[in-house]
Amino acid sequence: MSLRRRGTAAVALAVAAALSLAACGSDSSGNSKEGTGVSADSGSGAKDSKSVAKGGAGFADAAKKTAALGTDAAPGQWPRTIKHAMGSTEITSQPKRVVVLDVGELDNVVSLGVKPVGLAPTEGSPELPSYLKKDAGTPKNVGTINSLNLEAIAALKPDLILGSQLRAAASYDELSQIAPTVFSIRPGFTWKENYLLNAAALDKTAQARTNLAAYEKRAKDLGAKLGAHKPTVSMVRYLPDGLIRLYANDSFIGTILKDVGIPRPKNQDIADLAAEISAENIDQADADWIFTGVYGDPKATDKSKAQSNPLWKNLKAVKDGHAYDVPDETWYLGLGVTAADAVLDDLQKHLTA
Repeated sequence: MSLRRRGTAAVALAVAAALSLAACGSDSSGNSKEGTGVSADSGSGAKDSKSVAKGGAGFADAAKKTAALGTDAAPGQWPRTIKHAMGSTEITSQPKRVVVLDVGELDNVVSLGVKPVGLAPTEGSPELPSYLKKDAGTPKNVGTINSLNLEAIAALKPDLILGSQLRAAASYDELSQIAPTVFSIRPGFTWKENYLLNAAALDKTAQARTNLAAYEKRAKDLGAKLGAHKPTVSMVRYLPDGLIRLYANDSFIGTILKDVGIPRPKNQDIADLAAEISAENIDQADADWIFTGVYGDPKATDKSKAQSNPLWKNLKAVKDGHAYDVPDETWYLGLGVTAADAVLDDLQKHLTA
């Protein structure tokens, strides 16, 4: 879908239409939260949402497909057309009022020097992530990634909305009536490609490439410091309703471990978001080091049950004193270069001590 230039009256009508739809309850319904406990294939209304969710047919191709998106506009050229997951969108001038619909887009724009006017946070961390507070300004809450508030978005009068097909495809038509809207395919292991897509919409591609290069150098340097015989690392995350995930290669944290060259246990060395276990088989989390995150309220998870299990206490990492809790907001909810740098800081602190 292409957005053509509209006059002031047309924009007013589009906003009014979006407000009317919002009043009727046309919020989005989240799907396959890379950083949350929502089921991988709960519906979002996207025609092919399941195909890019955990284990879906299009899951493995998401990064390659995202890399093909973006623009052929030269630096400083406006208007520019951005090819993205939902079609193509014309942006007439440098965006100044940006609304972001997830923490990945938040991280992306803040790292590029943009303070968004609106943010849809995750239910697991309903406030502005602490690691971004210093530079993010004071974006207004526009609902959550599971339930967007279209009325709040329209009231901010944005000139660019950034999100993803997997998160908010059901609201794309309404959002694109409010402002030019650019969607990646999905969050998660595609975070680098998503970063460049967002940067293209902001005409900040060179800066994004510089930031990614700096991150990749840090990851490579840490890998060299750890040497040829690197320890295995297990990524354990406790979610509501007894769900426990062992994060695998095709996840945000999985890509960071891969960039450093850190080996994974066999059951996590797979091309998927995560393997799922229960408290009763927590021994499947065994590795030289274990890093644990908790989504939301720990009491709503099986963390205590799992870690009181004798199988947990007999794990190599636990007996060696190499099992640590890590910040969920960076390691698991974080989906951008700033969070990735924070994860590298933690890995260096623990693994090179």
